[in-house]
Amino acid sequence: MERLQKYLARAGVASRRRAEELIREGRVMVNGETVTGPGAKVAPGDVVFFDGKPVEPEKLEHHLLNKPGGVVSSVFDPRGRPTVVQLVPSPARLFPVGRLDYDTTGLLILTNDGDLAHRLMHPRFEVDKVYRAEVEGVPDEIDLKALRQGVFLDDGFTAPSEVELIEVSGGSAFLEITIHEGRKRQVRRMLEKVGHPVIALHRKKYAMLTDRGLRVGESRPLTGEEVMQLRKLFTEVSE
Repeated sequence: MERLQKYLARAGVASRRRAEELIREGRVMVNGETVTGPGAKVAPGDVVFFDGKPVEPEKLEHHLLNKPGGVVSSVFDPRGRPTVVQLVPSPARLFPVGRLDYDTTGLLILTNDGDLAHRLMHPRFEVDKVYRAEVEGVPDEIDLKALRQGVFLDDGFTAPSEVELIEVSGGSAFLEITIHEGRKRQVRRMLEKVGHPVIALHRKKYAMLTDRGLRVGESRPLTGEEVMQLRKLFTEVSE
């Protein structure tokens, strides 16, 4: 069973908080009866009406996109730039989980599953995100140690990270960086702080999901097993 306000939110009627108000106002019916209690629940097969019209949530969808550069991580862009939702062939009202910068490539989840999205973005659950960064210059051990221990940004110290120097090519270097925070432009700011600005940045792994077999610009639905594995991450943390 599912709480009625959550059901209404998934159906796009209103936010959960507003849905609670609508229920108290007597504007929601379940199986022909007006429901006003805050603890009302909906079971599979129940028929729900709002203001006399039937409502039903969209089927939950979960997609993995290998985002190209030059695309905005949002549903709509007022400047008319292409958005990530335009790259996923689905009639559902999808939204991106978190963000990748306009020029950053790599993995992004798009879904209409609000509960899962909230947990994926919540810092409590510490979802690992792995990036491959090409940077100006070659970081020395002092730089790498600072990145691993945490560097001070304008919004405070970053959490410890896993950082590995992968390759040196001419005047640049390639790093693999694993973080579990989700601050705005975090990896770029970290690297700039230690004196090695980003030339190119790609997110190659999100939780247990990798970009293997998924070319930049392509997307695919997550399998049922992958969705279960994502949900299991939060179950393990909560226990």
